[in-house]
Amino acid sequence: MKQQLLTVAAAAPRVHIASPEQNAREMLALAVQNSDAGIVLFPELAITGYTCADLFGQAHLLNTACRWLSWLAKEAWNAGCKGLLAVGAPVAADNQLFNCLVLLHGGAPVAIVPKSCVPNYAEFYEKRWFAPASARLSDSVLWPLEGGECVPVPFGTDLLVTDRTGAVVVGAEICEDLWAPVPPSGFACLAGADIILNPSASNETVTKSDYRRQLVTGQSARCDCVYVYAGAGQTESATDLVFSGHGMICENGRLLAEQLYPAPGSVIRAVVDVERVRTDRLRHGSYMESVRPAPYRTVRLAADLVDPAAQSRLLAARPVQRLPFVPDEPDKLDGRCAEIARIQATGLARRLQASGAKRAVIGLSGGLDSTLAFLVALQAMEQLGRPAADVLAVSMPCVGTTKRTFGNAASLAQLTGAEYREIPIKNALDGHLADIGHSADLYDTTFENAQARERTQILMDLANQEGGIVVGTGDLSELALGWCTYNGDHMSMYGVNASVPKTLVKAMVAWHARRLCDEKTHITRVLLDILDTPISPELLPVAEDGALVQKTEDTLGKYDLHDFALFYMLRGGYSPRRILEMACLAYPEVSRETVRQTLKTFYRRFFTQQFKRSCLPDGPKVGSVSLSPRGDWRMPSDAEAREFLDLGE
Repeated sequence: MKQQLLTVAAAAPRVHIASPEQNAREMLALAVQNSDAGIVLFPELAITGYTCADLFGQAHLLNTACRWLSWLAKEAWNAGCKGLLAVGAPVAADNQLFNCLVLLHGGAPVAIVPKSCVPNYAEFYEKRWFAPASARLSDSVLWPLEGGECVPVPFGTDLLVTDRTGAVVVGAEICEDLWAPVPPSGFACLAGADIILNPSASNETVTKSDYRRQLVTGQSARCDCVYVYAGAGQTESATDLVFSGHGMICENGRLLAEQLYPAPGSVIRAVVDVERVRTDRLRHGSYMESVRPAPYRTVRLAADLVDPAAQSRLLAARPVQRLPFVPDEPDKLDGRCAEIARIQATGLARRLQASGAKRAVIGLSGGLDSTLAFLVALQAMEQLGRPAADVLAVSMPCVGTTKRTFGNAASLAQLTGAEYREIPIKNALDGHLADIGHSADLYDTTFENAQARERTQILMDLANQEGGIVVGTGDLSELALGWCTYNGDHMSMYGVNASVPKTLVKAMVAWHARRLCDEKTHITRVLLDILDTPISPELLPVAEDGALVQKTEDTLGKYDLHDFALFYMLRGGYSPRRILEMACLAYPEVSRETVRQTLKTFYRRFFTQQFKRSCLPDGPKVGSVSLSPRGDWRMPSDAEAREFLDLGE
């Protein structure tokens, strides 16, 4: 999919009650100030003011509103406002008066959407003046232009507006429509609307803004859409009503921009991503299994709302989270980690209980992944009311094991009360290599993978011996990159980290360290040292001084970048080229070439797994190939990588 970014705006103009001319001029000024926006939304009945009351029965007000709307459309277009303007207005049709949203483009009205749910309770008396959309008879309204000519403008709730290329589709509902049990915007989105506009005049009462925010974000999430909400501002406030100018812009349930009680004439803006909207709908297989809407009519504009030349600038204007799997806010991060810990521990506890396992057996290396899996196992035992000693932590040092990781593994197990065993594998490794005629001094793929498989064999046999299960330690990032050994560390009876990416593993271990810092500071010190240890499989011999010689991120690139690509590829559905641009924005301190090479490694490893699994001669044979980074899969050449990765040069 191509990038489809555009700026949308929600305005709270100064309103002059029953003065369409002044209101049109106020809106024109805001439209010109936001002429780069693809859509500018004004509040409900903004051309006249919402609180006109019985003045809505005056033909002069209605005719004047119509005339100044035409003026606004023409003047805005001539002033360079090439986006869609959406203005609330009273519209007479079928011998009735409707509360409508009038969409302006190309110097004239292009569509009119009436309000479906007209409130007539509590402080609202709209049925005194307005008919609901269900009462309409006509599919178009004759709109007067200068010189006395009238042109038909499509009219109804069954309207969608799209630009010339179909890059964005816009639907609308009005204020109370969102508060209904089944908002019209749901049907519009099922019919293809990417963006929903809601001009509103929802007054303020205690806590109402909180509920309104929940409605907008919830509908945006439920419909996988951009939802733009523009509320009437303070200058609408009357004897018995107070309006706040509450404006919101949401995208797929995320609040991108908001204003509450702004100064008159304020505008909020956000860069929204239609590509993200459409990708999420494709991912949600049940999206179109809902009740199908009646056929919608489409109004196609003569110009584009999405500017291809502005995509790079707009991309830079969207906030990009460096660590998308890890929340930025400390409170939110702690809550997220606590939730993940409960999920991990509950899943493992259930597996232990259902299988009747007596022990949880873990290979504890002193690295991040095995540390998190070990902590999860302790929590699971706590949930089950069982002692920490039911966790069997096994250290299996070999030629690459450093004193630091070896010591941290032993300390962590012993300080927490788990059973700890040390089983060196050097002799077993030497014997195995000799049996297959492999030199003990040849540090190749076989040498490295043999260690992983020997450790897995020990863990599996211990689990049989102890009546337990092997708890897997590998994380989501390693699985995505194939950074594990087939029939080795990728195997277990239950992998508690399989859906936790490396950056989140770090955050989780840090959270456990904070959680234990008051009562068990000695454990916290060990966890902090583990966090400070370079990530390594420790499969190559250490240096003469005992220093680590093998660092994963020296080979693969930073896990921060790999997880960045993983998130936006799977969750956003973005192309490699777009992820490259986003990563360069998120990591300005890293050279573009370094980012490109890391992403190229990510995609080549990720897609190599997918392609090789499905392209073996006799169909998928995952069991016949190595998933190890040191395995014998042929990586795509640079030319092949360019062909399907499109990362540029």
